[in-house]
Amino acid sequence: MAHLIIGLGNPGKRYESTRHNIGFMALDVLADQLEIALKQKSFNALWGKGTIAGNNVLLAEPQTFMNLSGTAVRQLQSFFKTDISNLIVIHDDLDLPLGAVRLKAGGGTAGHKGLASIESNLGTSEFARVRLGIGKPVDKSRIEGYVLEPFQKEEQIVLPELLQWAADASAEIVLNGLQKAIGKYQTKNINFLKKED
Repeated sequence: MAHLIIGLGNPGKRYESTRHNIGFMALDVLADQLEIALKQKSFNALWGKGTIAGNNVLLAEPQTFMNLSGTAVRQLQSFFKTDISNLIVIHDDLDLPLGAVRLKAGGGTAGHKGLASIESNLGTSEFARVRLGIGKPVDKSRIEGYVLEPFQKEEQIVLPELLQWAADASAEIVLNGLQKAIGKYQTKNINFLKKED
C-alpha cells in the first residue's frame, strides 16, 4: 500500500519562500531526490507518484490555502485508499527553534490551521508528522505576520541542510517505520545558528 506524504504550505508566488511554506520546500527536496514530478493537478493538490527503494509513494502539496489543507488530504487519502498509518505530513512548527526536527504520530495541532483542517477532515489525528522548527517572534501578536514572512538571510543558511534532513526523515518513515526514524532523525537538534556573543 502506498504511503502518502503531504507537504503543507500556501500556493502562489507570494508565499513560496515564507516560513509557513517550509513543508512545501521539504517535499520539493524529496521530490527532486526521488525524481518525482509534482505535475498532476487534481484533488485540490499538485501531486506525483514514485517509489522509495521499491515502496510506492505519493507526494502531494495541497493547493487550497493552509487552513483548508484537509480537503485535499481527504480527497487523496480516500481516492488512493491510503491507510492513516501510511500518511505523513511535513509542516512548520512555531514551538520548535529553527533547525529542530521532531517526528511523532498523533497529538494536538498547537494552533496550526493546516493540521487542524486535516484532523477535522479525516476525523483522526493519528497520522505521522515531520515537524520543522521555524522559531517564533517574542511578540505573540506578530505570529500571523511572522509565519507569512520570508526566512531572514541568516536563517536561509540553515535551510538546505534542514530541508534535506526532513526529506531523509520522511523517507526513513516509509522504509523502516516511525520509531526507527525517530531514533535516527529526532535525536539530533540541528542547531546551525551560531549566536554572536
